[in-house]
Amino acid sequence: MRHHKSGRKLGRNSSHRRALFRNMAAALILHEEIDTTHAKAMELRSIVERLITQASKAQDSIGKDKKSLSIEEIRKEIHAKSIVSKFLPQKYHDGIEDSGSVDLIDKLFNVLVPRFKERPGGYTRVTRLGTRKGDCAPIARIELLQ
Repeated sequence: MRHHKSGRKLGRNSSHRRALFRNMAAALILHEEIDTTHAKAMELRSIVERLITQASKAQDSIGKDKKSLSIEEIRKEIHAKSIVSKFLPQKYHDGIEDSGSVDLIDKLFNVLVPRFKERPGGYTRVTRLGTRKGDCAPIARIELLQ
C-alpha cells in the first residue's frame, strides 16, 4: 500500500522525472501556459508554486539598485536565486529559430514575482481540456495567473 507516499512516478525513473519537470517548469515560466496530461500538470503545479514562493522571499530587493540594498537584502536575493537555479536552467532555448535563449531566473525574479506580490499562494490554474485523440489521455492546460 502507498500510504503517505507523495508524488506520481509517471512510469519514469527518478532522473527522467526530474528532467521532465525541469523542462516543463522552464517552459511554463517562459510561455506562462502549456498543455500536458492532467497528471503531469498536477505534479508540475506544486513544483512551480514552490519555485515562485522561494523567489518571492527575496522580494524586498527585487527591482532596486544594488548600491542601495543592505547586506542582508543582498544575501536573501543571492540565496533565493541559488536555490531556484538548482532546479531551473539558467538559460532556456525554446527551439524556435528566432527566439534565442531566455534567462529564466531573470524572468522569474523580475517579471513573475512582482506580479504575485500580494498573492499568498495559488499562482497557477489547471483546466481540463478533454482527451487526446491518439491514446485518450486526459489533457489539461496549466497556466500562471495574471
